[in-house]
Amino acid sequence: MPEKKPPAKAPSRREMQFEERPLDLQLEVEGMTCASCVTRVERALRSVPGVTDAAVNLATSRAQIRTQGNLPADQLVEAVRRTGYEARPLLARAEKGATGEDLQRREEQGLRRRFILAAVLTLPIFLLAMLGMDRPFLGLLSHQASSWVQLALAAPLMAVSGRGFFINAWKALRHGSADMNTLVAVGTGAAFIYSAIVTVVPHLLAGVSSGGEVYYDTAAMIITLILMGRLLEVRAKGRASQAIRKLMGLAPSTARVLRGAEESEIPLEAVRVGDRLRVRPGERIPTDGVILEGHSSVDESMLTGEPLPAEKGPGDEVVGATLNRSGAFVFEARRVGSDTMLAQIIRLVEQAQGSKAPVQRFADRIAAVFVPVVMALAVVTFGIWMVWGPEPAFTHALTAFIAVLIIACPCALGLATPTAIMVGTGRGAELGVLIKGGEALEAIRKIDTVVLDKTGTITRGRPEITDLVPAPGFSEADLLTLAAAVENLSEHPLAEAVVRRAREAGVGIPEVHRFQAEAGQGVSAQLDGHRVLLGRREWLLAQGVIFPEGSVPLGDGVGKTLLYVARDDQPAGWMAAADPVKADSPAAVRALQGLGLEVIMLTGDREAAAQEVARQVGLRRVIAGVLPTQKAEVIRQLQAEGRTAAMVGDGLNDAPALAQADVGISLGTGTDVAIEASDITLIKGDLPSAVTAIRLSKRTLKTIYQNFFWAFIYNLIGIPIAAGLLYPFTGMTLSPVIAAGAMAFSSVSVVANSLRLKRFRA
Repeated sequence: MPEKKPPAKAPSRREMQFEERPLDLQLEVEGMTCASCVTRVERALRSVPGVTDAAVNLATSRAQIRTQGNLPADQLVEAVRRTGYEARPLLARAEKGATGEDLQRREEQGLRRRFILAAVLTLPIFLLAMLGMDRPFLGLLSHQASSWVQLALAAPLMAVSGRGFFINAWKALRHGSADMNTLVAVGTGAAFIYSAIVTVVPHLLAGVSSGGEVYYDTAAMIITLILMGRLLEVRAKGRASQAIRKLMGLAPSTARVLRGAEESEIPLEAVRVGDRLRVRPGERIPTDGVILEGHSSVDESMLTGEPLPAEKGPGDEVVGATLNRSGAFVFEARRVGSDTMLAQIIRLVEQAQGSKAPVQRFADRIAAVFVPVVMALAVVTFGIWMVWGPEPAFTHALTAFIAVLIIACPCALGLATPTAIMVGTGRGAELGVLIKGGEALEAIRKIDTVVLDKTGTITRGRPEITDLVPAPGFSEADLLTLAAAVENLSEHPLAEAVVRRAREAGVGIPEVHRFQAEAGQGVSAQLDGHRVLLGRREWLLAQGVIFPEGSVPLGDGVGKTLLYVARDDQPAGWMAAADPVKADSPAAVRALQGLGLEVIMLTGDREAAAQEVARQVGLRRVIAGVLPTQKAEVIRQLQAEGRTAAMVGDGLNDAPALAQADVGISLGTGTDVAIEASDITLIKGDLPSAVTAIRLSKRTLKTIYQNFFWAFIYNLIGIPIAAGLLYPFTGMTLSPVIAAGAMAFSSVSVVANSLRLKRFRA
């Protein structure tokens, strides 16, 4: 097992939680094409005084910048422009104007126009080159005339369709760097310029040209294939970011507001906290709030992934963008605009999609030197072919030079991580799992231990009455009536359970007088002239209530709390309350164990109750009687043992442990502090979602590694072949056209592999 970090270095999230967070800014960056571009932009942003970190995402064309203080966005935009790229501040989603989707749409439209023009011009160039190789083209054109026609077709292709490569390569050169555009521009430019010289002034290259052979078709095919690959890549990236667009499209554009006796329809942006809003059947709920009047069933699958509608009534919370299935209701708006749950989800997913997994640093280091190394290899290849290559040496040298440049373009390298993170986190959002970034994805790969909080995570988090045993002369209804009557005035969680059970059973709850509560013991009241007691058995005994021997249990049951009821000092019966295990918890625990993880339950409850819950769900290790302040220490002890631990919890007292754990997973039904301290939030708030989160994270990281394999395999195999490694043994060389096709396919294959994550099932 690899050595783990010392526990003292683990809580980076905890430090973020309690220290002032630096300001986060986002820019949209236009013109990036490969991993080298990303490296240049990041280096430029980090050089700006006040910037503590910058992460640039090729797949989303965005830069996330962390700064100290309020740094003007104009400074950052200017820093990006100095590297040769265009940038603009990312507008808030509520604002109108250009967004990342607009940028992507413009890029796709521009690529489509350039590709169509290139394809239209390349076809006749290709036919002229292929059909005129051994004889004049169809007996109509001489070789020289064919070359002039190809030049006339290739010149506008290079000037229009290929213009972007040359402009961006010049920008990179001006700033002392090189990127994918440099490789394409040098390769196609060399082929075109050589061919133009052979066509226009053939005597200049009489010593090296082989019968006036030209390579217009090579330059044209390379540009056409690369543009086709880029177009497919942009379309695929658009599919990768569909999750955000789906989420944004869920919110309705208007809302029905009740002001006085009037109902009016207003834009969603005009809704204010405290407004009373009406929702009719079949409509989406405009914002977050609490129902005041009416009942309905609400489809919350967009948040929780749960297909069954939730029944809602007065006092229940509703979430904006969920679908009202049946029944009309009026609710009060509690959160609007950027404070709604939908807005927070979109913000979290965007941040996650813009993040980097630590494994990306490996690719970044390679990208920083990749293009210069390839340029050097191409030059060396050209020199070797010129000295030791067969005749015509220059032709073979030029072909190999171009092939090495083209096949080595590092587009796929820059897309390997961000596309997988985009699709993985987007799919997670659709399943009710919010993964906050690439670091969480990579950390999950290493976990070997999952620590589960008991209350609210494994169990339902609220006590329920599980047993009713009336004494002779009393029925269950009598027992519930007496108990609910006195507990109706109490705020204790057990009292709520008693009253809830009575209402579910349809038992009336009469009014009582002279209510008294004795902390930790029980309650008493007068009901229709009778004295009713409810509480611990010892307390009732002290009040003079005599229980016949063997008629009731003598103490707390295993995992249950017993409540005893008496009327006029005569036993009326007893009832048991427990925090029941969620129905899906045992299966979730088995699934976690099936992933090869050790699952531990952590609770502040007493040992007997904890062991009973553990028995029900199939857990072998329990740490009970832990105070809230001690939970983080338990995680530290596990880390000190060499374990990599994930913590799953929902309460305020779980926040320190969530922050201390290598991966913190919080239930969305829990407190805001717990959610803030975690790496992953489960909107549905159940344990099976934790299994989904772990499986999805592992699958996403596996996809990233697969992408790196595809990104590197083309270069590891293709560059030596393009350089002519196989020629001495097989006489085979790699055509620059085939190299261009392989390079384009490498980028498309990486994005396509990432898109497979969209088929992930919970």
